[in-house]
Amino acid sequence: MTVAQQGEWRRPDPTAEQRRNDLWLGLGMTGLALVSLTLAHSTGAFLLGPPPSGPEQVWWTVAVTLPLIWRRRWPTATLLVVSVVFIAAQARSAPESQFSSWALFCALYTVGAWGQDRRLARRLRIGVIATMFAWLGVYYAVTIDHIPPDAFADAAGPVPPVLAAMVNGVLLNVLVFGFAYFFGETAWVSARREHELYAQAEDLRSSQAESRERAVLGERVRIARELHDVVAHHVSVMGVQASACRRVFDRDPGKARTALAAIEQSARTAVDELRRMLGVLRTSGDAVAEPPAAGGVERIGELVERARAAGLTATLGVYGDSVALPESVSQAAYRVTQEAVTNTLKHAGADMLDVRVRYLAREVEVDVTDDGRAGGTPNAVGLGLIGMRERVTAHDGDLETGPRAGGGWRVRARFPLPANAGRSA
Repeated sequence: MTVAQQGEWRRPDPTAEQRRNDLWLGLGMTGLALVSLTLAHSTGAFLLGPPPSGPEQVWWTVAVTLPLIWRRRWPTATLLVVSVVFIAAQARSAPESQFSSWALFCALYTVGAWGQDRRLARRLRIGVIATMFAWLGVYYAVTIDHIPPDAFADAAGPVPPVLAAMVNGVLLNVLVFGFAYFFGETAWVSARREHELYAQAEDLRSSQAESRERAVLGERVRIARELHDVVAHHVSVMGVQASACRRVFDRDPGKARTALAAIEQSARTAVDELRRMLGVLRTSGDAVAEPPAAGGVERIGELVERARAAGLTATLGVYGDSVALPESVSQAAYRVTQEAVTNTLKHAGADMLDVRVRYLAREVEVDVTDDGRAGGTPNAVGLGLIGMRERVTAHDGDLETGPRAGGGWRVRARFPLPANAGRSA
């Protein structure tokens, strides 16, 4: 967030719950101030001089504290009302001063914490504080000549008692007003920083979502390019077979029928692959696609050898009767295994790698496990996992990734096989 943006920020208006809290605060402060007034009458300690009538004392007590019920909704007006009534009440010698002082402190703090116009809030607080010290000076000037001669009969310090009392009063007010100003400013800065952190978190979440979408789209384009090569291969084979069929159609009907059957099978396979390619391109947009590297399950052994060369104890197991896989399924299985092996080499810190290929009744499964670190859950926005997931989803398969119970990490992908997948010899 720039400096200009920080200056333009406005603190959100108080919520309904905050306004209800202010209502209870104002009523509670008023009730406590009336109790304090009663106690002051009970002790007979009227420090400001002879008090006014009882109803007027109650009026001044309520008028100073009750405006706090609007303190966050209208902080500037609340401070003005409280400060004016506070001085007027002391001028009338209203005996309640403890909770009235706290009401003034609270109003000063609220302007610092919630005042939307920061320049006005700063000037108003400084003006009110200066006025209060000026009123304190007036009070000292008026009362100094009316101090009883025996008021400081027991004074024994090195500072003249009257001066000591005045300095003590000034220091106490400096402390009270200083804290009110400081805490109010701190609350405003804290609210602004919280807003900035929230905005930055939203930007980060938006950026992560965009990165994830771009990564998904890029993977889909790469998968589609691979499927395009598969479809193009089958279409080319169909052309060759059709040409052969045309040449032997009259001389050898048996060979022609064999060629037509091969054309039919290739056409079905090409249509299936084309449908799958259109499926992975269900999200529109532009992406930079990398040329796909040729590879199928027959090259998984090369990945295991590469892991051995990197210093891992790597094993490869093939289980079940091998099946002549569709080219796109073979490529997807290879790519998932390649990504899993790469993650093990880069991030796992493993010593052992186990790769297994299982030919099941209607599925082919690749299973990659290691004994490396498995702290935490898999990163759902990682580009490697996105690529695996998109490839498996494109073939209506299942993908499992996560830590193993005995330690290490596991990636297992299952790809369903078409009903016409043939068994190899």
